Amino acid sequence: MKIKIGTRKSKLALAQTEMFIAKLKSICNDIEIETIHISTKGDKVLDKSLASFGGKGVFISELESALLSGEIDLAVHSAKDLPLELAEGLEISAVLERGNYRDVLVTKNNSPIKNSSDFVVGTGSIRRRSFLHRLYPLVTVKDIRGNVDTRLRKLMNGEYDALILAAAGLERLGIYNSKEYTVTPFDYNEFLPSPCQGIIAVESRKNDERLKSYINLVNHQKTFYSFQLERAVPQILNADCGMPLGAYSEINSNKITLYVSGENCNILSKSADISESFELAKELTKKL
Repeated sequence: MKIKIGTRKSKLALAQTEMFIAKLKSICNDIEIETIHISTKGDKVLDKSLASFGGKGVFISELESALLSGEIDLAVHSAKDLPLELAEGLEISAVLERGNYRDVLVTKNNSPIKNSSDFVVGTGSIRRRSFLHRLYPLVTVKDIRGNVDTRLRKLMNGEYDALILAAAGLERLGIYNSKEYTVTPFDYNEFLPSPCQGIIAVESRKNDERLKSYINLVNHQKTFYSFQLERAVPQILNADCGMPLGAYSEINSNKITLYVSGENCNILSKSADISESFELAKELTKKL
């Protein structure tokens, strides 16, 4: 059977798509894969903040159109880039095992962060800006867009003194360790990540019986529980990328612990049975 998989053209998107294809082929040896590269609005407009021209949906709308038209069978996304609602008739049908959830501070070697106004940190995330100012209130935060390579080049050119990036992206590109820069991870107890950060999600048409059995084999159920819970947090609050919202969850046996943060960056947490995840999300979000 042939499966057409849609992906954005960035190095990270392609790396994540290859991870999904490798997992799929390791389980199913009777498939043929064709990768379709699709440009999205979010890849083309780099001189504006996401909140100013459509939010997270700008990274997936073209992929969703291709799914609905039948041009592709599956689309691979960074789960943290998904908008609050998917296009009608589509669903997230599988996720891979979660990668590194952390945000990291990237600085030139031998150039540690300084809590002063002349130290410039690049990020396009309101959440990252808020947490950074909680830890280093005097630093100057400057907006930045573009893929990981572009951002690192701007760091090395001196346009920024530091960047905040996702650890999973650096690891998947094979550039977490470098002689040119230093990567310092934050942990969730001081710097809560974006909901679903580090998770690769696969989107498909609902009730696509031809693919369902294959997709079910790939899905990592433990990560899917975390994906559903963390995704529920912004959905309950109707909060897209314009709100500094953080969420992370951990599973131990049949219990799941949720950590959330909002405008003031205070981190709240509570545990519940996995079967009560949605009630847990509602309870904690009410306190933000």
